Amino acid sequence: MTGPHTIKVELPTGLMELSVDAGAFSVDELMGFAARANAKRGFLFLSKVLGKHWPVRPSLMRKIHMDLAGQVPADLAGPVVFIAMAETAIGLGQGVFEAYKSAHPVTEALFLHTSRYHVGGAEIIEFSEAHSHAPRQFLHMPQDAELRALLLSAKSLVLVDDEASTGNTFLNLSNACRALNPHIEHVHLATITNFMGKAANEALSQRFGVPVSIAASLSGEYVFTAGNLQPSSAAAQVFEAHADRGANGDFGRLGLNRALAAPHALAQKLAAGIKAGEQVLVLGTGEFMHLAYLLGSALEALGVDVLVQSTTRSPILKWGAVSQALSFADNYGEGVANYIYNVTLGQYDHVLVCHETPPNEALYSTAQAVGGRLFHFLSENHIEEISVR
Repeated sequence: MTGPHTIKVELPTGLMELSVDAGAFSVDELMGFAARANAKRGFLFLSKVLGKHWPVRPSLMRKIHMDLAGQVPADLAGPVVFIAMAETAIGLGQGVFEAYKSAHPVTEALFLHTSRYHVGGAEIIEFSEAHSHAPRQFLHMPQDAELRALLLSAKSLVLVDDEASTGNTFLNLSNACRALNPHIEHVHLATITNFMGKAANEALSQRFGVPVSIAASLSGEYVFTAGNLQPSSAAAQVFEAHADRGANGDFGRLGLNRALAAPHALAQKLAAGIKAGEQVLVLGTGEFMHLAYLLGSALEALGVDVLVQSTTRSPILKWGAVSQALSFADNYGEGVANYIYNVTLGQYDHVLVCHETPPNEALYSTAQAVGGRLFHFLSENHIEEISVR
């Protein structure tokens, strides 16, 4: 347990003052501070356990999944719908859902993740993440009748993100879901860090218009005094109403009511070629995160020294918790710059790049730059290694 304390950090973009409550995890265990190239918000609570901007052991990611799943109220009325926020918290939300399903196997539950791509011609619900570098997000209606019925009859909604600082995105998504399904009677917010503060937490139910609970691995309150904000000149999102950009509907966009299978056969094959003492990075791409985590977990179970991370479209300054920044083309083809943070070229003996989009020049160039191998996940059970030319 850690006691309450206050932290002040001078960022290139302003002053962060953070008051932290007592909790099971320390600030340093869970996060660092980073500065964003974003005129809307100049800071980032950079998670060390999310597997996005920082390489993480799968076992530590699983510990956080279980911690947050264990804090979901045990008496939530079912069906329960879990929704993870794109792109950063997709893997987190799916891990929390799977941990919850493991602990509550008889509870009807559905997992969905939001997306910035429209797949399969499915009906979409749009909402906004106002402070984001790429604010437009979509929630797809499940095409399967059973999964759609779960969404439309759900009594409880669990919204998962890596951090809560204002609650605005949660509110926007909750409103969209309740307009679709007026039967929702409770909303639970699950985050790694919740820095909205006591007063904001206590006002959530009134603000949302429905009983709301919130739980986090670390809580507190922040004040950010903006200084020299750094607007990014690069486009962050290109909206085309019917462009799926190669995004796959099988991994959570169109709904899942079960855990995805870990790729054990692939892990065993790969582990046979990894020598003792060699270090492996399993690299997800964009919104495709959870299968990279599952592959990393399977390798870790075989004794491999493995870390998991993902590429991201979020522009972060090289400062503080970001010591390295690599820029790559976007494998979804929007022409949006993608980044890998805190990875040095040549740092790992093996880099395994996991992707859902068909092979393209962006993937080839990324794999070549990091000395990696490409693995195309056509489904959870159909994975093809793509020759890096």
